[in-house]
Amino acid sequence: MRSSFTYRSAVLILILGIFTYLYGLDSRFAPKNGDEYPYMHIVRLTADAGSWLPLQSEMDGIKNTKPPLIFWGGIASTHWAADWSLFALRWPSVLYTAFTAFFLFLAVARFSGKKQTGLLAALLWLAFFATYRYGRPFLTDPPEVFWLSLPFFGLLYWGKSAFNSKLLFPVMAGISLGMALLSKSFAYIVPASFALGLFYWRWREWSISKVLVRDAYKLILIALLSLGVFALWFVLDPSPEAIWKEFVLGENAAKFEARSSHYFLDLIRGGDSIWMLILTTLANAGLLTFVLISTLIQCWRQRRFLSLEEALLLLLVLAFFIVFSLPSQRSGRYLLPVMPAFAALIALHWDRLPLWGFRIALLLQLILIATLAWVGGNLQLSNFLGQPNIWNYSYWHWALVCASLLLIIVGLAHQNRTKTLALAGCFLSYCILTSSLSPLEGALGRYDQATIERVSRQDIWVPCDYRAKDEEYRLLLPGTKLHGYLAKDAGDARLLSDTYPLVAVQSPIGIEPELCESCQIIGRRMEMRARHSNAEILAMVQGQIGQHLFVNEYLILTPAKIELPLSGKDACR
Repeated sequence: MRSSFTYRSAVLILILGIFTYLYGLDSRFAPKNGDEYPYMHIVRLTADAGSWLPLQSEMDGIKNTKPPLIFWGGIASTHWAADWSLFALRWPSVLYTAFTAFFLFLAVARFSGKKQTGLLAALLWLAFFATYRYGRPFLTDPPEVFWLSLPFFGLLYWGKSAFNSKLLFPVMAGISLGMALLSKSFAYIVPASFALGLFYWRWREWSISKVLVRDAYKLILIALLSLGVFALWFVLDPSPEAIWKEFVLGENAAKFEARSSHYFLDLIRGGDSIWMLILTTLANAGLLTFVLISTLIQCWRQRRFLSLEEALLLLLVLAFFIVFSLPSQRSGRYLLPVMPAFAALIALHWDRLPLWGFRIALLLQLILIATLAWVGGNLQLSNFLGQPNIWNYSYWHWALVCASLLLIIVGLAHQNRTKTLALAGCFLSYCILTSSLSPLEGALGRYDQATIERVSRQDIWVPCDYRAKDEEYRLLLPGTKLHGYLAKDAGDARLLSDTYPLVAVQSPIGIEPELCESCQIIGRRMEMRARHSNAEILAMVQGQIGQHLFVNEYLILTPAKIELPLSGKDACR
């Protein structure tokens, strides 16, 4: 079947992809990982200390949780925390993601001989949900994926000249992998070296003797050079013993301890089993998971006729999978560096892939967008606290929803457009996901300027359900001194007002908090809840969304007195 993926459609989807990655980049509700809060905390305190090293933190056991490159990037992008915003922290992540997509395009376009295939590979990788989720927030994944991928892109791009390079390529690869280790962990030298060894072995036509004679010293040089770059952390940091204790032993060695009962039993059953690792790795593709599965099925059926480059891409995946199946803590997130290889394989097989994987992708998009439209419609018609129409969407939101649904239906109905529209539908789904929470990004979800000025430089207690969650409140209440209490107590207005002089209290929509006579509400906003009960989930399915999905949050001034600093542990720490 002739592909509808033309240069024109490629350019249009590329523009859509760029918009998708930039749209809502500063959103508090952007898909992400909770690690962003601790990383923000470390950046802010290290910047306040005025020195690149040592890293600073008020959290117990979380100071040298990751190498310093990610934190140095945050310090630079925020101008030593002077420009403290999510956009300032996140734009370097998007830049890393863009560079990874660009070099993936160059590599695939070079060895396939088709720029169109290279562009398709880049767009597919950007369309994976894991790329969107981890490739935009302030996390270690974007630089890690970029620096780890670069040497493999180089081998695929230059081919013979890179494989036969005696010094130049090994030195460049060593530096690149060293930057990856300085972004995430020294442990990544193991899968990277293993994958490079398989690359050289395949290039030498599976001759171990040739690899030992011609390439073994290159692998040793690459490993030593990359570890040397990582070791700069120990050399430059005034407290190398803390790095050894917290990062090497605590963050890495502990991942080999049994998670549940026994190491080998955990390997074959439970949430950390090897089967779960397979599922979560495939699920990194998100809406395109079944497209990826159909590609792997086709690779297996045609395994005798795979090109050299296809074999190398599969070896890269295999190497990382084998290595990361060994720790007792197994997660598909560790396999993010091989997702560009998966995208390249899909692009290479694009025209030969069956339609069923793409149709499932379109159906998933249809369900997701229809659900978001249903939820959004219910919210817009809801009557919050006797105030109708306070949850308002712009006209373009509904236009985008309708246009996306129409395109998905066209993709399902017309076979020659199914594949292209399934790819475009991923980006449209992410845009609608971000737009669906846009009312909370405005005045509805924020304290007004008068409230912010009134509480400036005062001590405020806020709910914490994750370490360093107060960093999010720092964006909502800049200039205040924040302290945390357990989020499970957020609805107990009486307890909180008797304990803290200025506190954020939460209550269900439509129910005012029970306050003491001398307590005063000085500000309010709406917030989205997490961790719902089964009864609440059932009620939301029946249409009672506003009553359970959201809470009203009030800043309460109370007569309570408290001595600072507190003797107990801060819930955010």
